[in-house]
Amino acid sequence: MNKFINILLGIILIPTLLMTLYVGFDLPVTFLKTTGEYIPYKEYIFLGLGVFIFLLILKRSINRWMGMMIVLNTSKFKWNQAVSSKRKQRVNLYLSLESLVMFCISIALYSITTQAWAPAMAFFIGAVDNIVFAVIGTLKNGYRVALSSKAVIVADREVTLVYFKGLRKVTPHQLSVYFDYIKGLQLNFPLDCIDDENKPEFFKLLEQQFDSDKVFFSKKMMKKENQI
Repeated sequence: MNKFINILLGIILIPTLLMTLYVGFDLPVTFLKTTGEYIPYKEYIFLGLGVFIFLLILKRSINRWMGMMIVLNTSKFKWNQAVSSKRKQRVNLYLSLESLVMFCISIALYSITTQAWAPAMAFFIGAVDNIVFAVIGTLKNGYRVALSSKAVIVADREVTLVYFKGLRKVTPHQLSVYFDYIKGLQLNFPLDCIDDENKPEFFKLLEQQFDSDKVFFSKKMMKKENQI
């Protein structure tokens, strides 16, 4: 979800930046036979771009915060642990970089023209939300991996939810665990989100959630030397 949202934000940033440059520097718009300052309905265009950007950021934010709230309710899970320290550091690094980029975009848009206040504000809100999420996630150990009888959920910068219904095979490959389903669907979650000392217990409990006659569970995951 996070990668998809970032791609959409990158795509929408292109027309937003072009619009800002044309209006801010009053550049000629040949096909409209006018200049940036006189583009019709430019206030509504900026507002529309800002609202769309804000909705994308809001969607990502809701997913993150809901994921954190779910895994912090540890009593509802059979196994629930904070992600590994390396994973936590990487998550905070990426959140910080995202915040920095959005801050810079926000400042740049508003500096070029104050008429771009809506998209600039949307990016600013996204940057602040990232920082608050990182602080709360670190202080409350909110980046976690949780296991129930129905699913595995990994909640940090991204929320990965893997249901067990319709599952036919669970196998490790390189740095991930893959879940293959009856209808050809395949989901996965990263192995590095679990500390090495917690992996044996996690995989033992994970195997117990399946009927061995219906779901193939690779024994490689039970061997400590094959854990990453």
